[in-house]
Order: sequence, then C-alpha cells, then structure tokens
Amino acid sequence: MTLRHRPVVFTLNGRRVSLRVHPLKRLLDVLREDCGLAGTKEGCGEGECGACTVMVDGCAVNSCLVPAVQVAGAKVLTIEGLGGRHPLQRAFAEHGGTQCGICTPGMIMAAAALGPRPTLHEVRVGLAGNICRCTGYEGVYRAIRNAGARGQEPEARRQRAGPRIPNPESRIPRPRRRRR
Repeated sequence: MTLRHRPVVFTLNGRRVSLRVHPLKRLLDVLREDCGLAGTKEGCGEGECGACTVMVDGCAVNSCLVPAVQVAGAKVLTIEGLGGRHPLQRAFAEHGGTQCGICTPGMIMAAAALGPRPTLHEVRVGLAGNICRCTGYEGVYRAIRNAGARGQEPEARRQRAGPRIPNPESRIPRPRRRRR
C-alpha cells in the first residue's frame, strides 16, 4: 500500500496553513521546505540534539521526530514566530548564549516552553535534550535566567496549552540514608 499526499491544516506562527504533504514527512522538512522557514535547524535527525525544537500546542518537541499529519489542527510556533523581539532572543545575544547558531533556535524554543522565571534546575532539565557543540552552557543558562528576571513573560508562555515540564527527579525514588 502506498501512502498518498494528504491535506494537513494547522496554525503556524499565528497563521492558518493548509498543505498537501506525504503523511510521514517530518514536520522539520515541512517547515523548511514547504513553508520556507529555515530557522528550525536539523542537527542529528534522530531527536538527540534539540536543534529542531519547535512548540506544538505549547509543548517543546523535536520536529525531526514528528510526522506532518500529527500537527493537523495544532498550533505550531517556530523561532520565526517569536519575531526577533522576544526577551529570550535579546538575552541570548546579550549574555553570550550563542556561537555558531545551529543550536540557538532550538534552545530558545525549549527555553520559551519553560515559561517566565524558571529556576536553574528547571532550565537544566528543560534544555537537557538540547546539545551545543561550540560553547559552554553557562551563557545559555545566564541568558534564560536573565530573560525571565526582566519580568517579561514570553509570548509562548501566554499561548501555552500543555502541562509544565515535570521535574524528572520527582519520579525517581531517593535512596534512603542508613542510620548509624
């Protein structure tokens, strides 16, 4: 059985989009090839590096792992949807959170999903799937924390419909201390 191109209708950066695509075409490829949005980068193509992170219905996802049909009816937000005026974008530039730029859009999108004023622990957990090969993460963490400290709530947080990113350590039983 061959799969045929199907219509996929979704909201992309606030605008309704209707495309005919192969149902298993990756969202990453739809964004870059069919929508002309080159801000979302492909790093590994396996969901390991986070360079392709976008938000679908307010949750950060690796667009290289999402089939196009899965976003039918959803709200997709890419780095272009932040318009270059987002507090995180400014903070990354001001606090040395960028170098080559391949990971930057994915890091900003993952950080935007954290909401305003995340703790350092929330930042580390939220960006655990985003790899940077050029710079240390301290500038990235500083940028994210500074953007939230400005008291400016990211647009992505206001649009957010999904649950807050859970603390994975809360599900891990802590070892019991031995009594002496």
